[in-house]
Amino acid sequence: MREITYTKMHGLGNTYIYIDLFKQELPEERLSQYAIDVSNVHTGIGSDGMILICPSNRADVKMRIFNKDGSEGKNCGNGLRCLAKYAYENNIVTDKSFEIETLAGLVHAVVHEEKGVVESVTINMGVPQWTKGSLPMVGNPDDEVIQETVHYEEESFNITGVSMGNPHMVMFVNNIEEAPLTTAGPYFTNHELFPESINVEFVEVVSKSEFHFRVWERGSGITQACGTGACAAVVAGVLNDKTEKGTNVTVHLAGGDLEITWKEDNHVMMTGPATTIATGTYYSC
Repeated sequence: MREITYTKMHGLGNTYIYIDLFKQELPEERLSQYAIDVSNVHTGIGSDGMILICPSNRADVKMRIFNKDGSEGKNCGNGLRCLAKYAYENNIVTDKSFEIETLAGLVHAVVHEEKGVVESVTINMGVPQWTKGSLPMVGNPDDEVIQETVHYEEESFNITGVSMGNPHMVMFVNNIEEAPLTTAGPYFTNHELFPESINVEFVEVVSKSEFHFRVWERGSGITQACGTGACAAVVAGVLNDKTEKGTNVTVHLAGGDLEITWKEDNHVMMTGPATTIATGTYYSC
């Protein structure tokens, strides 16, 4: 029997089990199964996946993310904010500004704390891409994916594809409550157009500074929030003339709000909360 100490955290309801590899070791060959096991709400702890907090040779700390189906992801905005909170509050880092290594590259984090408790975190999510090759999507890898028509049953959707280190397809709708999230979400996430699967987002534009947002995440299904998806939504909004660079956009996710700005230097900034739920010991065979 292996005893694994963990912290359960959430960013706007997007929950992960965080395991501190500065304090313990896990066998590499078991990581995917651990993610499946701990994520199970009936026989595990219950979460959208598992995130490992790891030493790094390139940055102050490293994040590895595993979805609830055991697949390893490249990036997670909500996960980054929670990891930044954990790293600062547990003295893995001592500066409020520091670097986090992900499979998608290095990102910069700034924690906003009061009396040692981190209430929110700003993450520089880097420079987005929107070519077929960056997603990837079937077709010429250099082609931009803006207002590309796809079909679901008898409906047609115009999609904009945005990579924030992980891939997103964004569809604008008139009413977020009527978006076919539970049907079109799983249909598109594993569509043959996307050989590595994709995250599916529906966005309702209220104004240039306010969006409603819902997401079907690859490997996890419906989640309360997706930080990289919210960033992709704002980038897609700019690309489709629904907002402008430099505008701070409040994105209303099912779990709460994120503040997203695609700056003039092409970097996307995300600010939002991070919350600790519980700590404990998980017993694994």
